[in-house]
This record gives sequence, structure tokens and C-alpha cells, in this order.
Amino acid sequence: MSLDSDAVASRLDLPASAIRSNQPWKPESYGIEEVIDADRKGKAKDLFWLWMAANLGLIAVVYGAIMAAMSLDPLQAIIVGIVAAIGSFIPVGILSVAGKKGGEPMLALSRRVFGNRYNKGPALASWLSLVGWETITAVVAAEAILAIFGSGLQHGERTAVAVLILAAIVAISLLASRLGHATIMVIQTITAWVFGLATIAMAVLIASRISLSPTHPAHAAPFGMLLAAGSVIAASGGVSWVNVSADYSRYLPRSERSYKVAGFTALGAGIPFAALVIFGYFLAQSVTSLAQSADPIGAIRTILPAWATIPYLILAIAGLIAQMILGLYSSGLSLLALGVRLERSKTVLVDAALVIVAGAWIVSRPGSVLSTLVSLVELLAVPISAWAIVFAVGIANRKVWSKKPGPVSPGNWVALTSWLIGDLLGFAWTSSSVYTGPLAKGFIGQDGLGFAAGALVAGLTYLLFLLADKAKGSLS
Repeated sequence: MSLDSDAVASRLDLPASAIRSNQPWKPESYGIEEVIDADRKGKAKDLFWLWMAANLGLIAVVYGAIMAAMSLDPLQAIIVGIVAAIGSFIPVGILSVAGKKGGEPMLALSRRVFGNRYNKGPALASWLSLVGWETITAVVAAEAILAIFGSGLQHGERTAVAVLILAAIVAISLLASRLGHATIMVIQTITAWVFGLATIAMAVLIASRISLSPTHPAHAAPFGMLLAAGSVIAASGGVSWVNVSADYSRYLPRSERSYKVAGFTALGAGIPFAALVIFGYFLAQSVTSLAQSADPIGAIRTILPAWATIPYLILAIAGLIAQMILGLYSSGLSLLALGVRLERSKTVLVDAALVIVAGAWIVSRPGSVLSTLVSLVELLAVPISAWAIVFAVGIANRKVWSKKPGPVSPGNWVALTSWLIGDLLGFAWTSSSVYTGPLAKGFIGQDGLGFAAGALVAGLTYLLFLLADKAKGSLS
């Protein structure tokens, strides 16, 4: 029904809205089609709590610990933490306005720029990115639980228990993501309030038991180190969410102010993320292994009193599940944008199964979850950021909104070419623990700016194409 609800309504001689549903605790029937005005409700401020819940994950402290490992002084860490964390979510907020305007999820809106045929590439990149994030999140949660309850297990037993934990975490996330948007909004709002306050209380407890002062005299790090730290934070923050922001704003009434939609999205996500990143920097002064730990949540647990172990674990897992709920829901929408002909509620089952299989493969092999996470972020940030800027340039053209591409509409080869050029150069400039591009020896690669440079090239290329066409009197 999610793909052809208009046709179903026509056969039943009912208005399209009569068979659609987006109510809490009931399955959402919309897929990637446009939400009609009669079904739009809510306020822009609702997005604040949704995005806050998704960014309360304690894993964010690791990125602050990375700043400490790079020898940034406290003032530099605070500035970089705020600018990179909140700044990276500004594009997420801006692109969320497109959801309110078009009423479609992000990768469906992308068809207006790339065309239905050529949108398959960005949709695939989005889906891979989301499933990758979901897998890493589930693995981190499983490792945190095993660190407490699985210390006496042999390797084979530990792997089996880890898979069971993975399945349980994914199943809990599915309870909300399978029901859809309205249910997610309710759960995320409750999560933001309850676990937001709990996170503050836990941070106060942790701060009371450690020294937050630098262990060595702080000296200002070179500018290149600031760029490198900022790029890790940005890639782990807003860049990893930029392909989904419209998924949660498309149900808003068109009358909602665009600046409110953008602002509540960016601040709701950026404020808690920045706070946790900065806290992680100071926490790393006492937990010196935090940046390199294969179990960062477990590393923090060692400094807590025994009575706080279970509350801390619940808090940590809840933050990760809040992230997975959004990830599973949006990855299902990306799968629909790829052309998979399933109901939306079934696409999340496909993604959940993949997360369990991939997660089982990771936990069965020793190694650093953190290094895998960082490498994944660096690589998948390249096509996502390049797509985002091409899409942003494209929707700035008012003609894009005048018509929707049909299922057999021709693709926009100019947008596709610009995106691919940005991807190729972005990968060429990227350096990570699993891949080093041929052009990564310069400052762009060394400072972790490959994804940003590739995106800039993609956007400029597309803009130049459009300006050239306009000069010829035939705007693409």
C-alpha cells in the first residue's frame, strides 16, 4: 500500500486520505509518496525533541576523547566541539525544509533533482550508510552489555550471546520504526525528556568522581589538527543524518515557518551532540584509553560506583536505541526509493535482518569497534555529502518543484555526473584506516577533509552546468 495507495483508493472509490494512516501505535501507511495536506499536522518544535533523543547516545563522548588525543587545549576543544557539532547539523535543518515543502522523504525528493532513473545511486549510498550506522550502533550496544554480563564466557559462547543481544536490541528498535512516523515522534519526545535529564544527572555523577583538568600543560594545537578533529565530529554528526532530515518534517503543515523547521532540527540535534562531545574531551583526561577503547561505554563504566552500573547501562543503551529507531525507519524509506516494491513496514524488517547478520559477523571477530566506526563514517560521508550539496543546488531552482518525475522519467545526467565527480575526488582525497586515496597525501587527506572537498567540487560542478545551460537559454 505504501507505494500505490492512490491507486488502491481509486479502486475502492474512496478518497486517498481515507486509507492512509499516521497515528501513534498504528502502522503508518504512507511510503515515499507525498503526504496530502489533510494528513499534515504537528509543529516545528516537535522536531527539537525527536532530534535531541537521536543524539543523546553516549558514544558521542568518544569524539571528544579524540580531540584530547589530538592534543587540543580546552578552549580549542570547546570551540571545535560547538562549531563542528552544531554547524554540521545546520545543513540537516536546511534540507528538512524540503520535506515540509514537498511532503516526501529525502530520497524521494531527490528524484526531483536526479530523476527517477539516476536517483538509484544516491538512494543506494543512503541505504548503505544507514544500515552501516545501524550495525555499528547495535554492535556497540551489545559490547556494552557483554562487558558487564559476559566476562566469563568463552569466545564461541560470547559470540552466541552477542547475537542474541543484537537481535533483542534490533527487535526493540523495530517496535517503533515498523509502526512509523507518529509512533516515533511520541517515543522520541518521551526519550528526550526522560533520558535527557538522566544523561545530565549521570554527567554530574561522573564529573564528581574524576578530575576534569588536563593531565599535562595544555598548548594550542596547530590549525590543521583543529580541522582534522572538526571533520571527525562533523562526519559523525550532521553529515551522517543529512540524508534523512526530510523524513521527519514532511508531515508538518506547509504553513509552518521554514526558519523554525530548520532551527529546531539543527539545535535539537546539535546541542546535545556538542555537549557530549565537549564532555568527552574533559572525561578523557581521566579515562585516557577512551579514544582507543574497543568498548568506550564500558571504559566509562569503570569510574562509576557499583550501584550506578545498571542505571548507566540502561541510559547508554536507550540512547543507542533512539538512534537505531530513526535509522531503521529512514533506511526503509531509502530502500523504497531504490525501487524495492514492499510496504514500508516490511522494508524495516529487511534492514533489521541485515543488521543482525552484519553485526554477528563483527562481534565474532576481535578488533576495535571504534576504528571500524570511524573508517565507516569517513568513507560513507563522501557520497552522502556530495549528494547533499548537489541536491541543495538543485532544489534552489523553483522549476524543480513545478512537477514530479514519473516512474519512467528520464534521469538528470548533469546532476548524476556532478555527484560522481564529487565522489571520485572525495574518495581520492580520503585517508582512513581501511582505505587511502591516491591524492590523500596533501592537507585535505591528512586533515580528514576529503568528504567536504568532494562535496564542494560536486556542488560547484553542478552549479556551473546549470549556469551554462541558463546562458544557452535551456535550463536543465
